[in-house]
Amino acid sequence: MQHKRILLIATGGTIASVNTGHGLAPELEAGQLLGYIPEELRELHTIDAIQVCNIDSTNMTPAHWGSIAAAIRDRYDDYDGFVICHGTDTMAYTSAALSYMIQNSEKPIVITGSQKPISQTSTDARINLSDAIIYALDDKSRGVTLVFDGSVIAGTRAKKTYAHSYNAFSSVNYPVLAHIREGMIIRYIPTQPFADQVAFTTEVDESIVVLKLIPGTKPELLEYLFENYDCLVIESFGVGGIPDRLLQVFYREMEHWISRGKIVVMATQVVNEGSNMAVYEVGEKIKSDFDLLEAYDMTLEATVTKLMYLMKIHGRDYAAIRRGFYEPVNYDISAVVKQTDSSED
Repeated sequence: MQHKRILLIATGGTIASVNTGHGLAPELEAGQLLGYIPEELRELHTIDAIQVCNIDSTNMTPAHWGSIAAAIRDRYDDYDGFVICHGTDTMAYTSAALSYMIQNSEKPIVITGSQKPISQTSTDARINLSDAIIYALDDKSRGVTLVFDGSVIAGTRAKKTYAHSYNAFSSVNYPVLAHIREGMIIRYIPTQPFADQVAFTTEVDESIVVLKLIPGTKPELLEYLFENYDCLVIESFGVGGIPDRLLQVFYREMEHWISRGKIVVMATQVVNEGSNMAVYEVGEKIKSDFDLLEAYDMTLEATVTKLMYLMKIHGRDYAAIRRGFYEPVNYDISAVVKQTDSSED
């Protein structure tokens, strides 16, 4: 195998945690994680490490995403691939965010972590880290992916679906890209070279909020959210719609705020198969009355981070945000869905 240079980027998380007597907390630093990479990989390749932060991923913020993106941007020409060690709780958000903040990367950017600390005897951390390195070393790997329990998942399609099990992450509404078994990569979806040059963004717009509807949601909540956020993602029931109880306020707020550049996106609480507001009257009328966005088969993590990215680069240009939202990035939205929604313009 050709000698390659890989950069390990440590951010904390369970993989770097130790028992403090008050629960697990990140303590191990980047250099210490290097010691757990199999010796044969370290002998054949140059693997360096840097520390961006050392936090529980519950504390991950968009500013941290920017620091990770900047760290890769500043060292992009020096390495053949990048592996990010990250806590599992917000890993899906980070993998989606980096899919938008680092686009068209011919070099692999691989995110991994573990359910148990790497220093423990019984742990999934060592195999996950080894698999991530192996995937980052492969000539056919590119773009942002999440590697966990042998599965290679597109960065925008990952979701944590198990709290404790080693197979913590699922690929939602899209097949896994590959599996890694005993150090061998079994690819199901061939990667294709990017037509454009790699592009980095290190800041996003955080004025976005998610409203998860429950039976009995109070209309007053809509008033507050419309007033205080520039983008409102509504997680509705089933394939999507607004309950009658909220309709009067929803219509009033939409008519008031949409003309001022605020964005509303309808999504679903159902993990698999996505939304389709045209199915029922409770959704179809709203979509026909207002030029709102629909998340379709995108994950919530991808929906939120894509909007953060688009709002930052396009400001309040709603037409540009709408076009960008339906443009597939790293497999985040079905091409058929894009064509369906575009036909409604």
